[in-house]
Amino acid sequence: MKRTSLRRFSRSSRTRVFRATLLVLALFCLIDVLSLISARQHQNLPAKTPDVRGQKIFIASIHWNNDPILRSNWNQAVLGLVDYFGAENVYVSVYESGSWDDSKETLRVLDNDLERKGVRRTVRLNETTHADEMRQPETDGWIQTPRGKTELRRIPYLSKLRNLALEPLNYLGDGTKFDRVLFLNDVVFTTEDVATLIATRDGDYSAACSLDFAKPPHYYDTFALRDDDGHEAITSTFPYFRSKASRSAMISGQPVPVQSCWNGIVAFDAAPFYDPHRLKFRGVSDSLALHHVEGSECCLIHADNPLTQSHGVWLNPNVRVGYSPEAYAAVKSALAWPSMYQSLLGIWSNRLWRWTTSTKMKSVRITSRLKSWSEDGADRSEPGMFCLINEMQVLIENGWAHV
Repeated sequence: MKRTSLRRFSRSSRTRVFRATLLVLALFCLIDVLSLISARQHQNLPAKTPDVRGQKIFIASIHWNNDPILRSNWNQAVLGLVDYFGAENVYVSVYESGSWDDSKETLRVLDNDLERKGVRRTVRLNETTHADEMRQPETDGWIQTPRGKTELRRIPYLSKLRNLALEPLNYLGDGTKFDRVLFLNDVVFTTEDVATLIATRDGDYSAACSLDFAKPPHYYDTFALRDDDGHEAITSTFPYFRSKASRSAMISGQPVPVQSCWNGIVAFDAAPFYDPHRLKFRGVSDSLALHHVEGSECCLIHADNPLTQSHGVWLNPNVRVGYSPEAYAAVKSALAWPSMYQSLLGIWSNRLWRWTTSTKMKSVRITSRLKSWSEDGADRSEPGMFCLINEMQVLIENGWAHV
């Protein structure tokens, strides 16, 4: 009789726990739905594209084997920016290197179109291929890899190209000072996208970024994006972030505070790129890279930017670009993006990952390698610790590789 009572009590207890769990889950779902409905109402308020004409914009870009997107969308989109801002308010600096497709020819077409519009510009088409670069060892940017070779690191190489694209900024003979530096990846975008990005937080930022997609709904630039706690995104789908502040802003469709982003298009306050700061792109030191540590130049630029602490880095979730017309169309449809189903699925996926994972092991690994590196030499420090990952990347003839 006593055993029967205990079994009944146990079943009753399990039932109550099960019902309580369902109730808690239902409450979570209700809160999620209500927050999403509120966010959608805010996002769907009628609004005009912000008018940011009158600002002076330095447009920079680097290219390698990008002919399909240049030909189908990119060239025309750049010309659209010229028409919007006015030729007198724009400088276009393009650096192309070693493409084996028709990128050079398509960029020559852009160069001619810009000339007809009276646009100041630098379009540099370099014949030096990856294979050529790999035959010209220098002191910096080359390391001994686990493959037993001295190889050219990818990030210092990319940093050099980005800095070459920036060069005209400080050497214009007419003394023009630009308000924004706009870096464009090989993405599909519109003038409306750029105007909306530049107007982020009414222009109060050190940098503002779009969201980029190659295979929606998964975002693309995992290498450079860090939430406002300095963590990598926890999921590749909405709402992406581990940090509460970053995640909440994303869900509500507001500018997202982050420590770093790039994501296809990024607008910088131009001031730090001028003297005396002369902000430049860089990689981590070769001596640190030898510890199998790497960081994106597109992340380290924010760690070095003197305006980051005072004005912040922000991701604008309402500016979405794609690496193909199909990807762009998928994230820019007239329907709400992401759908309610995708949003709820993403929120719960994000929640479960936050509940079941930790950043501690990754942090300990990087911290340990940083400590070992700093103890090996005097005055060694790396301000962009949040950018660092457990990788070694080198240039190869047809791209780059992990080693």
